[in-house]
Amino acid sequence: MGLRPGAVVQELGWDEDTDDELRLDIQEAVGEEFVYEAVDAVDCVLLWWREDDGDLADGLVDALTDLGDGGRIWLMTPKIGQPGYVSASDISEAVLTAGLAEANTASVSPKWQAHKIVRPKVGRR
Repeated sequence: MGLRPGAVVQELGWDEDTDDELRLDIQEAVGEEFVYEAVDAVDCVLLWWREDDGDLADGLVDALTDLGDGGRIWLMTPKIGQPGYVSASDISEAVLTAGLAEANTASVSPKWQAHKIVRPKVGRR
């Protein structure tokens, strides 16, 4: 997931179905516990999202609240066939509606996939 040691990661949307092994791997990689109430800008937001969690575009906008300028959102969604699966078209539409860009998608555990969401690059003048 490209997280460096010392990165500040905010976790949103945790529930009993999240992948605890993956969570621990991320915490090990950064050498820090997740933050839930950010006091400073965070480097990354780990956003767990399921189909019935509400409006994904709103969730992505909310995830921007504490995200630093160069930060990114890792949107974690259940894989196809898993309870709470979110379709790729729904993700693309929500990302666009939120004014963001999807950089890539990766399989990160047996039941979850990660979508790297970033602010769009601003063209040079």
